[in-house]
Amino acid sequence: MRQFTAVVNPTAGAAATAAAALLALARLLREEGAGLRTEYSRSLAHARQLAREAGQEGRIVLAVGGDGVAGGVGGALSGTGAVLGLVPAGRGNDFARALGLPRDPAALAGVLLHAAPRPVDTVEVGSAVHDRTVVLGSVYAGVDALANRHANRSLLRGSAAYYAGGLRAVTTWRAARYRVTVDGEEITHTGYTVVAANSGYYGSGRLVAPDARVDDGLLDVVLIREAPRRLFFALMNELRTGAHVQRPQVRILRGREIRIAADREVPYGADGEVDAVLPVTVRVLPGALRVLY
Repeated sequence: MRQFTAVVNPTAGAAATAAAALLALARLLREEGAGLRTEYSRSLAHARQLAREAGQEGRIVLAVGGDGVAGGVGGALSGTGAVLGLVPAGRGNDFARALGLPRDPAALAGVLLHAAPRPVDTVEVGSAVHDRTVVLGSVYAGVDALANRHANRSLLRGSAAYYAGGLRAVTTWRAARYRVTVDGEEITHTGYTVVAANSGYYGSGRLVAPDARVDDGLLDVVLIREAPRRLFFALMNELRTGAHVQRPQVRILRGREIRIAADREVPYGADGEVDAVLPVTVRVLPGALRVLY
């Protein structure tokens, strides 16, 4: 029978939600004879360490929380052969959404107990001034990174926090001039953002890259160029369904290695974590992680 180690979201504000999500699931797993050990981390770096240690023991590692802990734990296991399971209990849960994972505890327990591990791509992120890290979902540079920073500081929850953060960010944003290099070909771009997407969703359910796949060995690069603010607000609403890709202001490229630079200090983030500015280089690691879904 499978042996699990659950690594619980270290963020104090989300710890209670994560613990509650794990409680019902833990009972169902144990009723089926599975072993479950729970680890509460002190930080995201500690969560990565706990994940690596559990993976080395041959245990399935459960990332309990949102995209930050999923990306941190999944990134720590990338390339190790260890198996990841996700327990979506955060504000965004976008990578779990892309995998089609259920939120219902009984349905999720069924996946974790019986699904075969499947390979997914991961994303290596780094620059000259920031250490290399590996994440799961997407890297975004521009107004969305600024919006996510506002959302992380908001008292609101879920999509409301992202929407309010987006409104605040857009009202103060001025178009940046980007240099985007996709597999060696440089493109100039003036606008709101550049997103290198491994999976389709970001920002709590916004379908930024509808054709992105987690197992195709490629990143979808979404560029949203300069436009009147009223048009950008309409485009933000279209992100719910992916209809924005039909607009002439949106361009999508695909590649394996993407470098993003800009004419000023533009913030970028990855999997809900924002603490850096451009430039950044993003590279897909095909099939580097085994996941239950």
